[in-house]
Amino acid sequence: MSGIAVCPGSFDPITFGHLDIIKRGAKVFDEIHVVLLNNSSKNPLFSVEERIHLIEEVTKDIPNVKVGTFQGLLVDYAKSVNAKAIIRGLRAVSDFEYEMQITSMNRVLNDEIETFFVMTNNQYSFLSSSIVKEVAKYQGDISDLVPVVVQDALHKKFAK
Repeated sequence: MSGIAVCPGSFDPITFGHLDIIKRGAKVFDEIHVVLLNNSSKNPLFSVEERIHLIEEVTKDIPNVKVGTFQGLLVDYAKSVNAKAIIRGLRAVSDFEYEMQITSMNRVLNDEIETFFVMTNNQYSFLSSSIVKEVAKYQGDISDLVPVVVQDALHKKFAK
């Protein structure tokens, strides 16, 4: 496969599960845009700028990854960068119903952009940014969940 794909998320913070999906997508597509969608209904721990910095740090060794941010509809962003695909990770069956609804709406909005679901590596099937933040808040070991730069950022946030 070739072309450009978009890998969206809130990445608050980026985890090894996210990285797994990004790295696998980067093997399939010529270019992956990891795009931070600023969801106004969420109350993130990290600012947009902090999350962008963390994503850039942990993906700097993947040459075909670009990092950006966007407000609005994902299909509009995808069209603006000439992406033909959206990559979404699935951890469990519980993710599927929500993702199916989003994908169906995206197809109504722009049927030229395909969504590809990637099953997460089994070792990350339980992993979410929310779980990472909860464990970090109580000084639990998150070394198997996030890269060192993210660990450090979390420890600084919760040391306040």
